Amino acid sequence: MSPAAAQRYAELLEEVRRHDRLYYVEARPEISDAAYDRLYRELQDFEKAHPDLVDENSPTKKVGGAPLGSFRAVRHAVPMQSLNNTYSEEELDDFLERVAKNLHGQSAEFAIEPKVDGVAVSVRFEHGRLVQGLTRGDGEQGDDITENLKTIRNLPLAVEGLPKVIEFRGEVYLPEPAFAALNRAREKDGETLFANPRNAAAGTLKLLDSRQVARRPLAVVFYGLGEVVGSMTESQAELHRQIRKWGLPGHDWFRHVKGTDGVLAAVRDLDRDRAKFPFATDGAVIKVNRFDQQKVLGSTDKAPRWAIAYKYAPEQAETRLHAVTFQVGRTGVVTPVAELDPVQLSGTTVSRATLHNFEEIARKDIRVGDLVTVEKAGEIIPAVISVNLKKRPKDSRPIRPPAQCPVCGGPLRKEEVFLRCTSRDCVGQLKRRLQHFAHRGAMDIEGMGEVMVGQLIDAGLVQHLEQIYELTEAQLAGLERMGEKSAANLLAGIEASKKRPLWRLIFGLGIPQVGAVLAEALARHFTSMAKLQQAEVAELVQVKDVGRKVAEEVFLFFQEPSTHRLLRGLRRAGCNLHALAEELAARGGVFSGKKFVITGTLSAPREDFTRRIQSLGGAVSGSVSAKTDYLLAGEEAGSKLDKARTLGVRILSEKEFEKLAGSESRE
Repeated sequence: MSPAAAQRYAELLEEVRRHDRLYYVEARPEISDAAYDRLYRELQDFEKAHPDLVDENSPTKKVGGAPLGSFRAVRHAVPMQSLNNTYSEEELDDFLERVAKNLHGQSAEFAIEPKVDGVAVSVRFEHGRLVQGLTRGDGEQGDDITENLKTIRNLPLAVEGLPKVIEFRGEVYLPEPAFAALNRAREKDGETLFANPRNAAAGTLKLLDSRQVARRPLAVVFYGLGEVVGSMTESQAELHRQIRKWGLPGHDWFRHVKGTDGVLAAVRDLDRDRAKFPFATDGAVIKVNRFDQQKVLGSTDKAPRWAIAYKYAPEQAETRLHAVTFQVGRTGVVTPVAELDPVQLSGTTVSRATLHNFEEIARKDIRVGDLVTVEKAGEIIPAVISVNLKKRPKDSRPIRPPAQCPVCGGPLRKEEVFLRCTSRDCVGQLKRRLQHFAHRGAMDIEGMGEVMVGQLIDAGLVQHLEQIYELTEAQLAGLERMGEKSAANLLAGIEASKKRPLWRLIFGLGIPQVGAVLAEALARHFTSMAKLQQAEVAELVQVKDVGRKVAEEVFLFFQEPSTHRLLRGLRRAGCNLHALAEELAARGGVFSGKKFVITGTLSAPREDFTRRIQSLGGAVSGSVSAKTDYLLAGEEAGSKLDKARTLGVRILSEKEFEKLAGSESRE
């Protein structure tokens, strides 16, 4: 190969990398998108013409590779700890006093930086090249997500001037505009929407096919260090500046301050500025600046003593409530929703908020026409928190519960604080029941998401759930954006669902208060749908974890004429109505007879831990009680953790759970 070709390739690599850094890291592009695209295509064409020259860290390699079978667990060279949280300036002042006391007279300076609401990762470079990326996991070991991280556009694969070995700690996030676009695309394709950008980023990093990851514009920001071999900076503030000098993604916003007043001023400044950031942030991180002082202060088993996260109160806004609409869920529960004058909240425009239930409306005395305070704490639909009674207009109107189902006009039944439509043929229920039935955790019908369900029902093709098994390609062809291939794929997904295990079908029926765990228990106990359908309350309460209230719900469900029709339709369609061998297999293991509750954020979806616990003989419940043996608690565990402590339930970290489960639970 000629020296000229090699030189041109080096120039192209450097030019594309430079513009990537300017665009993705420094946010100051020098050329238009069209000009960049031409340059990038030239690099692609050059590599096709000269495959022997291709650099393994070329920007064109950020398209993803072949799918992985699973993620490999790798031990962290330096544990990845989480941070203790504080929610008041008084508690923050206590932290600063503890630091001063434990430094024995040394004066401390502090670095203040945004707390990114993303997914914690550790990215390792050796000799200037990215060699490994891990999730936090349990802090001691994490999943190897190197191939997924390599697809992130603002993360260089090679960096000059780094120490021999350096691990950067940071957060992967999905920028707010990208999150909105992703949810719009998922809605169009009939897929379940992500609740917030963090969930979207976490779900993306868990994909086994890095080519799919590459299609989502994830970003990463670095703010800390793991293992370092070679010379390094001496403080957190210097680290922030050095990260940027290396051309790596770091915080643009950070403060280097002294004393309590300096810390509090920086925390308040950050609260004012955080809406401008490309990532969601719910707090400020306060760190002792000098690394030698961090070593003196040390850490507990879970968190450093030299850092703390100050959490801001959830963002609120005041707006006018001009109407109330009513939504009907899959179990018939009627939920009142406030229709609001649009208002900016947490970087998005909010025009609707949940009112929860009618007793909540009465307790807060919420009326149409009121000025109300809405709060958005990470979810898609915010909630109405309070009413501004001082500014209540004279023509405000009380919110009256509907006298009949707002969708089908059928009768409503009062159940505790809720109103429920009792008609199983209600279209409002049918849409959500069919979405639940087709969901991945139930019958797993590919292609039957929210949009498709709406089209099928609105077009009159499905008036009862079981009619999905009667759909034809000719019927589907009349639907909007439904091509021949899409129709064939949907029908194939419907056909495949007929072979699902019995417990999935029971769960998919949407019986009130019967989740996946109880559905599996019912399948194991009764072994067939026919036996379950005939069971009396007295027999149902003999099933493990089925109390009388749940037993009555199950019994009433199977007495309804609409359920009889549904089961006849499923039987005609050829659905599996008997428990499979694996559902009936005897279960033993280290958790035999033990009841678990799972809470908080873990290194894998809760369903994965549920299946592992069940495979080792244990059971998983949704609420903590005196009968609970273990609470498996991840990060940001809430009220369940408090209740477990009150009841004396043994609390397990993920690391402790793995130790108890032992090698027996590993595949």
